[in-house]
Amino acid sequence: MVHKYSPRGDFAANTRLLRITAIAAVVGVLSTVTAYFLLLLIRFFTNLFFFQMLTTQVQPPSANTLGLWVIVVPVAGGMIIGLLARFGSEQIRGHGIPEAIEAILFKKSKMSPKVAVLKPLSSGIAIGSGGPFGAEGPIVMTGGALGSLIGQYFHINGAERKTLLVAGAVAGMTAVFGTPIAAVMLAIELLLFELRPRSLLPVAIACAVAGFVRPLLLDAGPLFALQTPPIGVVGLLSCAVAGLAAGALSWVLSSALYKVEDLFGRLTIHWMWWPALGGLTVGVGGYLQPRALGVGYDVIGDLLQNHLAVQVVVALLLCKAAMWVVALGSGTSGGVLAPLLMMGAGLGVVLGPWLPGGHPALWPLVLMAATLGGMMRAPIMSVMFALELTHDVQALLPLLTASSVAYGFTVLLMPRSILTEKIARRGYHIYREYGIDPLERHTVQEVMAHAVETVAAQMSVCDALFLYFGEHQTRRAFPVVEDGAFLGMVDRALLLAQQQGGLVERVSDLFGANVPVVALPGESCRTVATRMAVHGLERLAVVTDARSRRLVGIISRSDLVKPSFDLYAEEQEHETVRHTPLAALKRRFVSVTDASSNKVG
Repeated sequence: MVHKYSPRGDFAANTRLLRITAIAAVVGVLSTVTAYFLLLLIRFFTNLFFFQMLTTQVQPPSANTLGLWVIVVPVAGGMIIGLLARFGSEQIRGHGIPEAIEAILFKKSKMSPKVAVLKPLSSGIAIGSGGPFGAEGPIVMTGGALGSLIGQYFHINGAERKTLLVAGAVAGMTAVFGTPIAAVMLAIELLLFELRPRSLLPVAIACAVAGFVRPLLLDAGPLFALQTPPIGVVGLLSCAVAGLAAGALSWVLSSALYKVEDLFGRLTIHWMWWPALGGLTVGVGGYLQPRALGVGYDVIGDLLQNHLAVQVVVALLLCKAAMWVVALGSGTSGGVLAPLLMMGAGLGVVLGPWLPGGHPALWPLVLMAATLGGMMRAPIMSVMFALELTHDVQALLPLLTASSVAYGFTVLLMPRSILTEKIARRGYHIYREYGIDPLERHTVQEVMAHAVETVAAQMSVCDALFLYFGEHQTRRAFPVVEDGAFLGMVDRALLLAQQQGGLVERVSDLFGANVPVVALPGESCRTVATRMAVHGLERLAVVTDARSRRLVGIISRSDLVKPSFDLYAEEQEHETVRHTPLAALKRRFVSVTDASSNKVG
């Protein structure tokens, strides 16, 4: 059988892709610089709040000597954030990524300049005053706002503006952690909601540019260098158990966070004061466990190297979890990645002695990545993130196993992730599964009606009504053709209105100089379906090209249902294609038994 050659390529792309990629490269540079200033801002406020110094030198808040006054510091920071949110922009509340997703899906990727300024400022204050958060959420929001703002100065569509928003967001993450591949995977698994060259190429270039610029501003090399030996079968089974534990931790933390958020929602005081109440919990926790304050990258490093005793880790883990859940539930500004890394690594230290088959340093790393993958529903991102943070290539299979199990655990037991739950509570539903639209896989010429009955342009309106819309009418509308060129579609209502008004005599006079809306044979069904929806049409004439408009077919809404037949066969029809010898023997025995029963009967 000879198949007709299709000129379609694997992807839909045009030269606009180069323009968006060039802009994304600039966005990557600017997001990296913005991330650098955000880290400086966090250091500045840390020194100001805990050491009363105007400097940006690195000092962990746990080194403070404030005594009981340390409880007051997060409360003061929470009050400032509440005021910024109340009188500046409410969008600075939360951990950044849900707000970026909401802007992408429901606000045409348009973000305001206020967010670009107030989000890093509020996050710097929140983390600098001891908030148990990371800088990645704020930089995702800030970098995204930067990309969106730059995109608003160019004549581009919403999809291209989304690409620039995501490019800015993940370039900022690359700058903070030095993880460009994980940042690209974050874009694919969480932010882009598609996998197309028009978005993947600009985002990848933005992350690559950020990766090159980062060493000029920040320290080069992995954030937590680590090397663990390979594991065997027993170790791999232990990784699966670790994945279950990480999934359970993800479920507990996510459930607790939104229960706390509900409790804050029942308070009678204005939400502006909630961050201050959350800061009180942070202050008490910081007094009991000073190392739970702030981002805690130094603590994560100690956990990965097994430098802390199990009893210390248990206390630190419980304290960090309580501080993080209450503070984030209060609506303050801060990220989730760094706290999840610390809590996951802490769980790895606690469970490590009970998990056979692996080096002690492996379990904090594995649980860290699995907790991140389970909580954010992004297993590949979490694996790449752990690899790029440590450069521990030997840990690839353990990381993949544990992260996949944790991901499966949360997918089966949790309807939504920590990121989409917040959006769902605002009345929006997020569907996270990607698939190729059946309408994208088929062209117009595959589903259109080729045999077309046409109306001559010179025919009178009365004759057209009698011949085509009389007792033996076969279609609701017919194309009008003059000298082989398509002029437009006519139906009964249009012709009756013209006949009663007596405005025109011939069918061709109905159209004048108007250019008809048409479809081309090589266009995708999705493109044509969108065109029908925009113009409110039920069918389109299919022409060879827009210039000659030579009619070759008709495509209607009912034709656009045809591609769904293949999808139904793939998704709904269950069948056994091949049978084992035992199954074949069983079928033969059943058939012989039935035949014997029939003879007896």
